[in-house]
Amino acid sequence: MAEESRESLLKEEKVYYENCPGCKLEKYNEKHPGLPIKGLIYVWIIVLTSALPISSLFPFLYFMVKDFQIAKREEDISFYSGFIGAAFMLGRACTSVFWGLVADRYGRKPVIILGTIAVVIFNTLFGLSVNYWMAIITRFLLGCLNGVLGPIKAYAVEVFRTEYQALGVSTVSTAIGIGLIVGPAVGGYFAQPADKFPEIFSKNSLFGRFPYFLPCLCISLMAFGVTIASIWLPETLHKHNDSVEALETTAKKTDQKTEVEKEPKKNLLRNWPLMSSILTYCVFSLHSMAYTEIFSLWATSPRKLWGLSYKSEDVGQILTISGCSLFVFQSFLYPYIEKMIGATMAARISGFLTIPLLTAYPYIALLSGFTLFFLLNVASIIKNVLSTAIITGLLLIQSRAVEQNQRGAANGIAMTLMSLFKAVGPAAGGAILSWAQTRLDASFLPGTHMVFFLLNVVDAIGVLMTFKPFLPTP
Repeated sequence: MAEESRESLLKEEKVYYENCPGCKLEKYNEKHPGLPIKGLIYVWIIVLTSALPISSLFPFLYFMVKDFQIAKREEDISFYSGFIGAAFMLGRACTSVFWGLVADRYGRKPVIILGTIAVVIFNTLFGLSVNYWMAIITRFLLGCLNGVLGPIKAYAVEVFRTEYQALGVSTVSTAIGIGLIVGPAVGGYFAQPADKFPEIFSKNSLFGRFPYFLPCLCISLMAFGVTIASIWLPETLHKHNDSVEALETTAKKTDQKTEVEKEPKKNLLRNWPLMSSILTYCVFSLHSMAYTEIFSLWATSPRKLWGLSYKSEDVGQILTISGCSLFVFQSFLYPYIEKMIGATMAARISGFLTIPLLTAYPYIALLSGFTLFFLLNVASIIKNVLSTAIITGLLLIQSRAVEQNQRGAANGIAMTLMSLFKAVGPAAGGAILSWAQTRLDASFLPGTHMVFFLLNVVDAIGVLMTFKPFLPTP
């Protein structure tokens, strides 16, 4: 009888509190059942702005470290590059739980605005770096102060009606995926503008003296615009004790209702569906970040080191094409795939298909000319589509494993662990590529064969983690 009474109480007509921003938004959504275009655009641009700086440096990182003259040998450039790539994620790992708790206490909106302001300031300073250590410090501070990607995942679920929540989560993962693709495209096209566009930028100009400032400035200007637009961002956090009216309304409820509403928060670390999906997500995040670092460094490495001798704009072009295809896949195909086979199966199959694809990369590098460019584009498109399908599925599982009042903290835990793994990705990827380039004559997995083999090992571990009993069926 007690259980039936509890269920009947939960099914009562929902009470909206007048001065609660979360209630106002839910009331608005009840009256407007159509596709929430405005909300999708907000989520899209905020996530994209926060994701762009993560990997925008990779196409020019090899040349930037070379200009710093810190590497004594050409083979060591990839090693030093990895630490700059890891600094952002290490900084984010230090503060993700903090930003999650702030978002649960004060709201998603303040954290989002502070995060975009951090992009404006520290991404700009990174482009003005004059030495190796300034580059590392500015990237680390950018990671510490940009706490957007955790709270925005909670926001993307809360801002929409139930039937659009999967679309909201999909929008987050799509924007992250495209940001990780378009970011390097921006970096590749606009780095070293005095060499590429001498008729516009002279060697003595600001962009000539700081050859990697222009791509950072472009992203920072976008972040500034998003910061201004976020002023009108609706808050989603429920604050039922912000007014006398709210307290009076709450006091009128029955004792039973109060008991239902004031259930103690569950221990997130004991929530196995949540923690198992986070750990699986971390492994695939390590793989994704290591691949992103390795791909750009490998493509810009000289042919004598089994690289492709591509310029930064060549890498940018490949990643732009991948980004466009990713947008099409995530917007039109993934929702149907998820409905047909489920988020877990979509992630599992994508992980399986990644292994033979990466095995083919060293053989693609033996080609040249248009054939190389065409097959490399095809491989890059498939790889990024598979990676996004994995990440989206795991994000959906995470968001469904916790209640709203703990989503910020849950995403903070996820972002902390994921950032630690992603910090390892670039550092390990750069170090492994640098080591592989010293063993081109090895009898077992010479050169880049070893690099892509180790990437496949990490991917295989992630695939195994998608099975029961490790990852429960949601």
